[in-house]
Amino acid sequence: MQLTLALVVLVAAVTVAVPVPDKNAKTLKFSSAMNLDSYNYQYETSNGISAQETGELKNFGSEASALAVRGTFSFTADDGHVYTVNYIADENGFQPEGAHLPKK
Repeated sequence: MQLTLALVVLVAAVTVAVPVPDKNAKTLKFSSAMNLDSYNYQYETSNGISAQETGELKNFGSEASALAVRGTFSFTADDGHVYTVNYIADENGFQPEGAHLPKK
């Protein structure tokens, strides 16, 4: 039960973290699925925001368990450009990639 609650909180936090410049935006598409050791969701809004993410618990049931997440989100900024970020978040931290982000 605690794992399920943690996954719900994580999905909600990521969803809230995406900027929403239009308070009147409508949800055009939304789907999600949650299992004991994995989840996924995707959505698209009328103001050009879209996101999708999958997460999987690695080493389920052991003390070395860790959540591995892979996803992408896109949005249109005030400057009119569409920005897309692809990311992985796992035991190695948050690893975003995007044409507009600096390279290491």
